[in-house]
Amino acid sequence: MPEMKTMIGTWVRRFLIEHLVVERNLAHNTQRSYRDTFCQLMPFAAAYAGKVIDRLAIKDLSPEMVRRFLTHIENDRTCGARTRNQRLAAIHAFARFVGERSPEQIAWCSGVRAVPFKRFDRAALSYLDKPEIDALIAAPDLNRSTGRRDHALLLFLYNTGARASEAAAVIIGDIEHRPDGTGSVKLVGKGAKTRHCPLWPTTITNLIMLAGQRTPTERMFINQRQQPLTRYGIHRIVRRHALVLSETLGSLKNKRIGPHTIRHTTATHLLRAGVDINTIRAWLGHVSIDTTNVYAEIDLEAKAKMLDQCQSFTPSTAAPRHWKNDPNLMDFLRNL
Repeated sequence: MPEMKTMIGTWVRRFLIEHLVVERNLAHNTQRSYRDTFCQLMPFAAAYAGKVIDRLAIKDLSPEMVRRFLTHIENDRTCGARTRNQRLAAIHAFARFVGERSPEQIAWCSGVRAVPFKRFDRAALSYLDKPEIDALIAAPDLNRSTGRRDHALLLFLYNTGARASEAAAVIIGDIEHRPDGTGSVKLVGKGAKTRHCPLWPTTITNLIMLAGQRTPTERMFINQRQQPLTRYGIHRIVRRHALVLSETLGSLKNKRIGPHTIRHTTATHLLRAGVDINTIRAWLGHVSIDTTNVYAEIDLEAKAKMLDQCQSFTPSTAAPRHWKNDPNLMDFLRNL
């Protein structure tokens, strides 16, 4: 039994199943990211220690081994610093999980968690200006059923700022249509958190036409085989129309456009319309306000560019005139 407490396989299973799923209820994609980390880490650790995977112990996951694994991630797998840090974050979380439940592993936990993240320059968030997003939404051919679906999808993404996975999960019954033409949609975000976003009347009209006579339990966005679109399918649709549009709209040629670009566009346009940053945070489903504050920085850059375009003020170099030397003013004062 004491040996089992030091075997890493038991801890990995508890971490991935009990902790991530049951205790923290992380989003499915986040769970997969943690799982992928250990799918890469365990074979590497086994080769490094000269053992089979099921005989690996906690001590085999040493800080030095972790550093070598991160070097392998960057050099052999040609991943960037962002992916490297993502893998390290999963290892840190695992070490904390073990340390909190096994006091004898606290020293090991401290050593692993001391392995630092790598600094890197964050790429500027890409977003579309109003004429660009309007052109993208209008790009699909409305004479075709797939074109009408794509138009409704693009309009929905811009209206709600939904993630691709959230849009893919929307069912017809999630759309609330009120008699006055207004409405909203229920979105299920990361960690199964639910939020409601208002919809424009034109968005509702397009969604109702898209739903047709289908039942409320069916997915809103489906492909030509009547199967639900996946988030990858939504990404391909956005990317395809953006590529075609870039041939006639030059400003899009240097922009890599996907569903998340539209999400950034929604946030930026809401901010410029004067919407409070906390409202935008709730609109997008961000847990932390720090995530939403990135869009405030974008807006400050835009305001700085506008300021540069204004004619700069050049102070006059002429000597100021004294009021006593102005005869018209003196006559006016004497006649008061």
